[in-house]
Amino acid sequence: MKEKKLSVRTLVRCAMIAAVYTVLCLVLQPFSYGAVQVRVAEALCLLPVFGAEYIVGVTLGCLLANLLGSTMVDVVFGTAATLVACLVTYSLRNIRWKGLAIPASFPPVVSNALIVGAFEITVFFSDVAPTATMALFNALTVGLGEIISCTILGVALVRLIESNEGLRKVFADE
Repeated sequence: MKEKKLSVRTLVRCAMIAAVYTVLCLVLQPFSYGAVQVRVAEALCLLPVFGAEYIVGVTLGCLLANLLGSTMVDVVFGTAATLVACLVTYSLRNIRWKGLAIPASFPPVVSNALIVGAFEITVFFSDVAPTATMALFNALTVGLGEIISCTILGVALVRLIESNEGLRKVFADE
């Protein structure tokens, strides 16, 4: 079995992705937090298509962004949703639909819709007793934002990286 060593380049990638994720959330704060959100940084959840190291970078970025701009509840559940999303996205990295990484965009949508929308927002941020209707509504609003961030922006980001030789060298170790 070939053992892959953690290189300085890999560590720098993780740190850069974490920083970019965090900065995007904080700069675009009105869109990044809340029940109705389009967290542009979530497009980075598709980077595990290019390697497992991006799971660490994106998850760390989410953790930092939530620590700096949200609540401790979101630090726990939002970060967990991102970690789950990135792990499943990585497992779908080689599956394409019409040449696009569309299947890899679904884990962040589903994970965040269920964990953040249906559970976190419904249970922890409601002024009334949670209901199934409320959970469904919150899941749909969070899921819609994730579709914009991941299925539209994230898939476009993957396509851009895959179609540009220079970007492929930076992101995909080619």
